[in-house]
Amino acid sequence: MTSLNAELRTFYEARQQQIPAEVREIMQRAGRELADSGQADRALAVGDRAPGFRLPSASGRTVALEELLAEGPVVLTFYRGAWCPYCNIALRALQRHHDAITARGARLVAVSPQIPDESLTLAEKHGLAFEVLSDIGSDTAKQYGLAFDLPDDLAAVYDRLGFDLQRVNGGHPRTLPLPATYVIDRAGTVRWAFVDTDYTTRAEPADVLAALDALN
Repeated sequence: MTSLNAELRTFYEARQQQIPAEVREIMQRAGRELADSGQADRALAVGDRAPGFRLPSASGRTVALEELLAEGPVVLTFYRGAWCPYCNIALRALQRHHDAITARGARLVAVSPQIPDESLTLAEKHGLAFEVLSDIGSDTAKQYGLAFDLPDDLAAVYDRLGFDLQRVNGGHPRTLPLPATYVIDRAGTVRWAFVDTDYTTRAEPADVLAALDALN
């Protein structure tokens, strides 16, 4: 099976040919500035206590980390939104491994800053069997050290591309999370972490499964 990041790289290379040069430059410059900002180094890391949350799900429930951990370890993944093609690819890959995650006694939940209706559309589109949660305003992402604000020129590019983050993020169009995935043990401690400022790179599901195996 092709790795997730190989699939993402193939998509990225094809996508670059479709993006105007001036837009590519804005995206690449914003990526360099975010990498140089040290944001990833400030994010929650292995050994840290995972901040609790209570967030609405796409299905209309309120999901609390504490309640999830009462049932077993949690795989918590942060993504930018349904408008992001890389997020869609990553979530589909997690869905393919969902049975393997639950077979290890763990729960998988995904968090984005988008409104529940957008999360529901995404979950239905990809047949996601795990909870998709809405962190409107990115308060949870901020607690995990993942939230950042888009620079003006990149925000303008996203507007031109029709992403409408003002609507899908419930009036918080500029704030997004770094893509991140955490394995949290039942005591609430982060035992494995993937955080990257590069949104075209994501946690490999195989590495998540290995991290869950290491809990036993």
